[in-house]
Amino acid sequence: MLEGKALVKETDMPPKMQIHAMASASQALDLHDVSDCISIAAHIKKEFDRVYGNGWQCVVGSNFGCYFTHSSGKFIYFALETLNFLIFKGTS
Repeated sequence: MLEGKALVKETDMPPKMQIHAMASASQALDLHDVSDCISIAAHIKKEFDRVYGNGWQCVVGSNFGCYFTHSSGKFIYFALETLNFLIFKGTS
């Protein structure tokens, strides 16, 4: 597990949810090859949908751009190992 080694770049999530995001990412990296970003993202999205309700989105990779609107208190962007993780719940 790699929870203590994540670097949070931007977030508005409550601390407990931030810890869960980083723990989910660490668990996904334990289960999937680091090059399999789709499986890593799917693992995290399914975990967040299960715990916090449907509608979560997850982007994982080393180089990506994005532009989105998110629900207040439901966004985190962090780095772990060689990957960046963007987890958020969209607005309607």
